[in-house]
Amino acid sequence: MADTLRRLISNETCRILQDKLESWYKEYHINSCDQNLNRCCEIMELNAMIQGQLFTILNQTTREGGHYAGVETIKSRLLPWLGTCFSSPSLGRSFETSSSHFQESIEKERQLRELANTQNHEIQLLEKELNATRLQLSLVQQDLKASQAKEDCALRSLGQLNDYEQQVQILKDEIAILGAQKSVLQSRLARSRSPSPRPVRSRSPSPLPMRSFSPGRARLTNASRHARLVERFSDIYAQERLDVQTLLRSYVDDLEMVQRIIYVAAVESFHAAKMAFRQFKMRVRKTLSLSYSGPESLEDMVMDYIVRQEDLYDVQSSVNEVIRAMNINPKISFPPEVDFIMISGLIRELCRIAFSMQTLDPPLDISFGTDGELFSDYKYRRSFDSEFTAPLVVYHVWPALMEDDSVIVKGEVVTRRGALWSHRSRSRSRSRSHSRGRSRSGSPLSHSAGHSRHLPSRSRSPSPLRNGSPSKWACSEHRQSWR
Repeated sequence: MADTLRRLISNETCRILQDKLESWYKEYHINSCDQNLNRCCEIMELNAMIQGQLFTILNQTTREGGHYAGVETIKSRLLPWLGTCFSSPSLGRSFETSSSHFQESIEKERQLRELANTQNHEIQLLEKELNATRLQLSLVQQDLKASQAKEDCALRSLGQLNDYEQQVQILKDEIAILGAQKSVLQSRLARSRSPSPRPVRSRSPSPLPMRSFSPGRARLTNASRHARLVERFSDIYAQERLDVQTLLRSYVDDLEMVQRIIYVAAVESFHAAKMAFRQFKMRVRKTLSLSYSGPESLEDMVMDYIVRQEDLYDVQSSVNEVIRAMNINPKISFPPEVDFIMISGLIRELCRIAFSMQTLDPPLDISFGTDGELFSDYKYRRSFDSEFTAPLVVYHVWPALMEDDSVIVKGEVVTRRGALWSHRSRSRSRSRSHSRGRSRSGSPLSHSAGHSRHLPSRSRSPSPLRNGSPSKWACSEHRQSWR
């Protein structure tokens, strides 16, 4: 490129072109038309020669700049100039206008290109941040999966540990029973080998006399179990009872009926649990009496076994029995589209603590109550909507917890004036509605008849003697009025 430019300067073509232009300007008015045209063509030839050399320099310069070098300059200056094709001065203004428009379009393209570059840069940054976030999320998911795997292993280990502890406890109980049987057999063997029953032989080292008498598990843990069960009974009254009451209010608008349902559920739960406890105790006594004879009483051995094996209590059978008894109870009613099974959680907890309360010495039980009875401030507290000057109980909200004749936890009742008369009228109306049948039981008459045959053998908590009732007739009358 430098050589071509140097040759262009050395040829002095531009200077010659300038001289010819000046000479033509001086002689323009004296020359003829043909002479002026010839001078113009000659000058155009020189100009074309110079332009050819300039285009050669332009190509070389563009080639040296690279593939995209000088593009903006060519677009902004060369191409508009070539587009005019050496037009006349009248077209110069349109050229300037088109050139300005072209410059504006070029500027807009440049701005758009810069904006696109900026957006591409921002997109790249966002993609980088997104990739980093995805990487962090994958790491968190991996940590979560690892934590879940560890938790599953820990839970399985805990479950296995619980199973091992139960098996160990069962084996310990079996070892204790086998040890007792072994002691009995050894004592019998020692007595059979003794030559005479003289008192002197009692000083011989026999396993039976040398064995130390120690209280069983039931006696050792009686106080702690007593406190725990009383606290649990209070918690059920304060929390679970209110939760069930809220649940029942969504189906039954009558608050009195809801509270009656909960009270009947508590009474029936204690009754079913006591029946199950007596049957369980009879089975354990029958099993142990076949092979046990030792220094401890059979009753203590039976209670120790029941305390250790309370998980063998079939609580679901008691829950089913309670629900059956509630379905045929004439004092309570329920919408036909729902069932008492919806409060089975409360019934199950009451059955469990009632069963455990029978293992205490003395056992705990709930108080005997009937509608229309005289209010006792010793056993009950009045509910917030009671008439505090009324002497009679309309209905019971929660039973009192008793230990023999002593009140451990007070119950709750509703007292109003004219309670006995309103109670009798409601009982007659409920009995008439109940006799027409309930949708939840297939044959109410057969259930009622079957249940009435068992009335004399059922004893609600507590017995009349423990409550200080002077006669059995009162208890029997209460059972019949309750049903």
